[in-house]
Amino acid sequence: MVEVQQEDYSEARNQFRTKLTRRGPSPQPFDPLKTPTGVTEIEYSSGELRLKAWLGREADQTRKHPAILFLHGGFAFGSADWEINQPYRDAGYVVLTPMLRGENGQHGAYSFYYDEVSDVLAAADYLRNLPYVDAERLYIAGPSAGGTLVLLAAMTSTHFRAAASFSAMTDQVLFCKHAKHAARDVPIDITDLRELQMRSPLAYAASLKCPCRIYYGSQEPHLQPMSLRTAAVARARGLNAEAIQVEGDHSTSVPPAIKQSIAFFQKN
Repeated sequence: MVEVQQEDYSEARNQFRTKLTRRGPSPQPFDPLKTPTGVTEIEYSSGELRLKAWLGREADQTRKHPAILFLHGGFAFGSADWEINQPYRDAGYVVLTPMLRGENGQHGAYSFYYDEVSDVLAAADYLRNLPYVDAERLYIAGPSAGGTLVLLAAMTSTHFRAAASFSAMTDQVLFCKHAKHAARDVPIDITDLRELQMRSPLAYAASLKCPCRIYYGSQEPHLQPMSLRTAAVARARGLNAEAIQVEGDHSTSVPPAIKQSIAFFQKN
């Protein structure tokens, strides 16, 4: 339902300022976190904010490694969001998962996929500047809400080698029309189409700046049309983008999609 835009997304962001109807934390509750073995909790700067992230501790820091910025699902970070990225770490990637503004008791106002893009790009800068990370092999991936941010970040920055999005909502006009609690949980005027366009990867699919795969579950029929449309808009501009169906639902489709994305990243 969102209208496809012709301007580049990064340029559109330079001209646009979101208007939040309320300023506060993410609507998702969270539990206290205990950093697991092999993980370092770091702080990264996003503008004036100091935000936290989990970083997989790399044993061999004498050489450069490929890295993945893994964006968690939902609007709060939990231990399960770290455990699910284990296949990337097993495949030899350095993995960083950031917590974003307004999440997990952090400072900053939750803005529903807009200002959070700045946090994602700030976390990417932190990751790519680690001395043992190969900045030329920086990838980005994530499920659900994280998958939506993956696409918006890949439309904004040229630093990613490739992107993999799992079960992303690429059309926020459609989301806000049908989501039961949109008016309660979305801190913008949900009748303002410009606000929704700036949060919809489908609207700016032609702005993708790296090869991209958009995975969706076979039991997610609502995501199939928008995923296919997003990839089609990108391909019409000559971009390397595909929408791929994976067996499973919103949760069970993610592990096999991650496995496919590893093969995709290794080819890029």
